[in-house]
Amino acid sequence: MRRMSEPVLEMLWERDDPGQALDQRFGFDDPGAATRWVTDTLDELWGIRVDACERIVMSSGNALAWVHTPSGRMLAKWSVVPDRFARLAEVARLTAWLDDHGLPVSAPVPTLDGRLQAESGGVSVGLQRVIEGELLDTGDPAQVRAAGAMLARLQEALAKYPDADRLPGPDRVGAPLAQRVAQGGHLPAEARPELPDLPGRQLVHYDFRSANVLMAGDRVAAVLDLEEAQPEHRLIELARAAILLGTRYHDWGPVPVEVHAEFVAGYRDVCPLTPDEESWLDVLLLWQALAMVPAGDDPTGWGPSASSRLAAGRL
Repeated sequence: MRRMSEPVLEMLWERDDPGQALDQRFGFDDPGAATRWVTDTLDELWGIRVDACERIVMSSGNALAWVHTPSGRMLAKWSVVPDRFARLAEVARLTAWLDDHGLPVSAPVPTLDGRLQAESGGVSVGLQRVIEGELLDTGDPAQVRAAGAMLARLQEALAKYPDADRLPGPDRVGAPLAQRVAQGGHLPAEARPELPDLPGRQLVHYDFRSANVLMAGDRVAAVLDLEEAQPEHRLIELARAAILLGTRYHDWGPVPVEVHAEFVAGYRDVCPLTPDEESWLDVLLLWQALAMVPAGDDPTGWGPSASSRLAAGRL
C-alpha cells in the first residue's frame, strides 16, 4: 500500500494544540492514522478511493477532512458526540431537500446504501463535494447585498420544509418578542418601545455569517453548515446575521452599520418588510449587538459598535 503524505492539522475556533485534539478527542495517534481511517471509511461506505488527504480541521467533537478523489475534491465531516447523531442525520436530510429545491448548499453525497449521514463504529460521518469559492467579504458591498438577498431566499425555502418539526429549538422561541427582548437583559429600558408582536416564526439557518457563506464573485456559491437550524422569527435571524456577518474564526468583531444597512437592503430586495417589522428592526439590531458585548475586555470593539447605534439614533 502506497504511503500518503500527512495532512495539515488545524483547529477551527479553539486555540488548542491540534495534535493533542486529534488524539484526545478522536483517538488518532497521528495524522497518518486519521488519514487511514478516512480512507477506509470512504472506501467502505461510499466506494470512493482517496488519493490524498490534504487537511483536517477540528472543532469540539467534530472534524472535517479535505480529500482528493478520482471524481474531484471532497469533504468528509464526522462527529464523535453521540447526542448529536440524530440531529446530524436530520440536517443532512434538510440540506439534501434544499439542494433539490435549487438552493446553493453543499449537498450530502449518499452512501452506497443510500444514507445521507452514516453511523459506523461510534462515529457519525457525512460526505460532500468541495464547492469552490471565497468566504464572504464584508468590505464588498455587492457581496454583502447578495448575501442579504440569499438569506431571504433561504428563509423562503426553509418556511416550506415539511419536516421542520424534526429540528426543534429552545423553548424561548414561542414567547412574544417584547418579552424576549425585555428578559434578555441587554437593551436599556428607553430602547424598548411598545411594539406589536410579530408572526412569522419558522425554521431558519441561525448561523448565517461570513464563515458560512461562500462567494464566487458577486454570486453566493454556497451557504454552508445548517447544523444550528431551528425555529425562530425570521426578523431575529436577519438582525443576528447582520450583526455577526463579519464572523470568521478568530479575533472577529463587528462590521460597520453601513454593512448592516447593505445586508438588510439585499434582504428587502427579495422579501420586503412589513411596517411592523420595519418598526422592530432597529430594536432587534441593537438587541443583538448588545448581546455580543463581553463582560470583560472588549478587544474587537463590540461595545463601541453597539453604542454607535444608539448615538446615531439607531435604537
